[in-house]
Amino acid sequence: MSKPGATGPGNRASTVLGRRLGGELQRLRLAAGMTQQQAAGYLSATATKVVKIESGWVPVRDPDIRALCQLYGVTDSRILAGLLDIAKTDRERRKVRGWWDDSLLPGGQAGYIAMEDAALRNRQWQVALIPGLFQTAEYTRAMGVADLAWGDVDQIETVVEVRARRQQRLYGDAPLQMHAIIWEAALRQLMGGSAVMRRQLAHLRDLGDLPNVHIQVLPFRAGGHTGVGGPFNILSFGEDGAVDVVHMDAPRSEIWVEDAERSAVFVEMFNGLSRTSMSPYDSMQFIEGIAKGMSE
Repeated sequence: MSKPGATGPGNRASTVLGRRLGGELQRLRLAAGMTQQQAAGYLSATATKVVKIESGWVPVRDPDIRALCQLYGVTDSRILAGLLDIAKTDRERRKVRGWWDDSLLPGGQAGYIAMEDAALRNRQWQVALIPGLFQTAEYTRAMGVADLAWGDVDQIETVVEVRARRQQRLYGDAPLQMHAIIWEAALRQLMGGSAVMRRQLAHLRDLGDLPNVHIQVLPFRAGGHTGVGGPFNILSFGEDGAVDVVHMDAPRSEIWVEDAERSAVFVEMFNGLSRTSMSPYDSMQFIEGIAKGMSE
């Protein structure tokens, strides 16, 4: 687990995807009983290059990935394809300067937005809040007023504007595939008052009509569930399970889970929550019922 954007050897930036790729290559090397020196010799390179690759400091070329997989005895084409997908996305992400780089965002949000922009799919479990990609401007402002970390009105408006721009990923020719599971508490919490929440819930209903948006509600009556540890979201950059990383917000910080084994645990947790939750149709009816029950 680590934070995105860490700096390292040669003043190069490690990235979440770079570390994921490096971690997978290191795992394959160790499983094959190879040393970094042996891998370097096979690539006709120095051991320092292999260290940088496995630490995520540098972009990795496809020929190097193919050569290392051959050396490590990888015969599963799906593993190779997954590694090539990670490397391609990481190389593209390192070259691009996104609109978020110029935004005066608090904390490490720019790093997360860069990942979200490159992702194909987002699976999100939310406990206390409406997911950011679903929030109305009113809801976000009310949340900012309640959060002491957002220092002033200008900062709140910056977050509102950035969030609105992020939400464009839900539309267009290649929209983000979004599957959100929301605990009932987030729907009943009167963030900004009943009028703001009624409009927020109506917006959720509208989003539920989008073909790329899948919304489920986990009601109180479901009892115990696998998501009691807190909210998280799984960003996918390839076929299901091929390139998944997990992001979690912590007080004044964020955590990334980058290796395949740990991210698979969160995928299993999410699938369990999905099975326990109401269907998308029933969830929309449930949301409508909560909105109608809110006082004027």
